Amino acid sequence: MIERLTRIALWIDERVYISKLFAATAGHSVPRTSGSWFYVFGSGTLVCFMIQIVTGICLALVYVPSASEAYSSLEYLNYQQQLGWFLRAMHNWGSNFMVAIMLAHLIQVFLFGAFKYPREMTWISGVVLLLCTLGMAFTGQVLRFDQDAYWGLGIGAAMAGRVPLMGPAIVHMMLGGPIIAGETLSRFFTLHVFVIPGTIIAIVSLHLRLVLTKGINDYPVPGKLVNKETYIEEYEEELKKDGVPFFPKAISKDMIFSGLVLLGIVGCAAYFGPAGPRGVPDPSLINTAPKPDFFFLWLYGVLSLMPDYLETVLMLTAPFIVIGILFAVPFISNTGEKSPRRRPLAVLSVLFIFIVLGVFNYLGTFAPWSPHMEAWTSAATPVNYLEGRSPLERQGALVFHNKQCVNCHSLGGAGGLRGPTLDNVATRLTGDQLVRQVIQGSGNMPAYGKNLNPSEVTALVAFMRTLHSPTESPARDSTRSEQAAAEKTPAKALAQTGEMQE
Repeated sequence: MIERLTRIALWIDERVYISKLFAATAGHSVPRTSGSWFYVFGSGTLVCFMIQIVTGICLALVYVPSASEAYSSLEYLNYQQQLGWFLRAMHNWGSNFMVAIMLAHLIQVFLFGAFKYPREMTWISGVVLLLCTLGMAFTGQVLRFDQDAYWGLGIGAAMAGRVPLMGPAIVHMMLGGPIIAGETLSRFFTLHVFVIPGTIIAIVSLHLRLVLTKGINDYPVPGKLVNKETYIEEYEEELKKDGVPFFPKAISKDMIFSGLVLLGIVGCAAYFGPAGPRGVPDPSLINTAPKPDFFFLWLYGVLSLMPDYLETVLMLTAPFIVIGILFAVPFISNTGEKSPRRRPLAVLSVLFIFIVLGVFNYLGTFAPWSPHMEAWTSAATPVNYLEGRSPLERQGALVFHNKQCVNCHSLGGAGGLRGPTLDNVATRLTGDQLVRQVIQGSGNMPAYGKNLNPSEVTALVAFMRTLHSPTESPARDSTRSEQAAAEKTPAKALAQTGEMQE
C-alpha cells in the first residue's frame, strides 16, 4: 500500500512539479540572520488578508448591497444569524490588525534598508499593497451604511469635488449619480469584494515573486554597505555559507507570530464585538459627527482642526506628496548603509511621523467635526461669569448666548469644542484683537461683522474682557501706556476697525 501511494505521489509530482515548487518557494534559502522577530510582520499581514477573504465570503452570503436592505442585513447578522456578530467582528478586527501590522512591516523595511538595491520593486509593490489595504478599509466602512458611513462618504465626496475641473465628474463616478443612493452602495460593494481584493492578490503574487527572486533582506550590520557592483555576489555567497531553508528553519517565528495574531483577532472580536451599524443613514440629520475607524482617525483630526483657508490646498496636495515620497524612497537612497544605527535621519523621520500621527489620532477621538448645535439651548452661562458684572457686560453675556457662540466655544466646561474655550480669553487677546476677531473672523471662525451691530459687538467684547481668572489681568497692548489702553473702550476700537474696513 505504501509503495502504491508513493508511486501515485511521484506520478503527480512528475506532472505538476510539487517538490520543485516547494523548493523554489517555502524551501528556498534565506540568510540565517533573517530568522528574526523583526521579519514576521509580512507573514502576519498575509494571515490577516486570508482571514479577510474567508470572513468576507461568509458575510457576502448574507449581506445585501442595497440602500434599503444593507442596514437591516447587518442587523440580522448581529442579532439573528447564529454567530453572525462574531463573523462581522472577525472581519472588522482583521481589517484593523491588517492595517496596523502592514504599517509595522513598512516601518521595519524602511529602518532596515530593505528598499535599497536590488529590492526597489519589492518596496514599490509593498506601497501599492498599503494603498489597496487602506482602500479596502474605507470601502468596508462605507458598506456598513450607517450614519458614520453615510456622512463619512459625503465628506470623501466633498474632498473629491474640490479637484479642479474634474471634481464633479469624479464625484459622479464615485457616487453613481448626484447623491448617495443604491448605486453608490453597489459600486463600493464591487470595489470592496472584487476589484480591490483581486488587485491585492495580483500584487501579493508579484511581491512574493520579488521576495523569492531578490531574496529576503539580510539583517543590517553597521558598516556593511550596499554596493550595486558587488552586493548580489556577496548576498549569494552569504547564502552558500550561512543560508538556511525558509521551511522549517526560518518560518518558526513567523508561525508563532501568525498564531498570536489570529488569537488577538479572535480575542478582540469576542470581547469588543463588531463595529456598528450606528443608526439608520438619514440625509436630513445634518447635525452629525462621523467618526472613522482608527486608521483614518488622524485624518479626521487634521481636517476637523484645520483652518478653512488651508483645507482645499492640503486636501489636494498632501496625499500626492506623501504617496510620491513613498514611491521615491528607494531612488533617493539606493545604496550605502542599511543599519538604522548609521541612519539617524531615517530613525528620526519614523519617530516624527509616529508622534504626529499619534497626536492627531488622539485629537481625533474628541475633536469636533461641526458645532454642537444644541449647546445654546442646553448650556446656560455659569452664574459666576455674571456676578459683579456691569449692565453692559451682562448685555454682552446675553449676546454671547443668543448669537449661539456657545455652540462652538465652551464656557465653564459647557458648550461646543469646535473653537477654543473662552474661560481665559481676556488674557490671550486684547480688546482690539477681540473686536477684530469677532468682526473679521479667522481660521475656522467666520466673520460676524454683518451679523452684529456695533452696540452688540461692544457689549460682547466688554463681556469677554471679564473672562479671566482673579489672579490674572486682562491682556493689553504693550505699545501703549496703561492709561491710554484703559481709556480706549471697545466702542472706539470698533469704530477704528470700521474705518479700517472702509
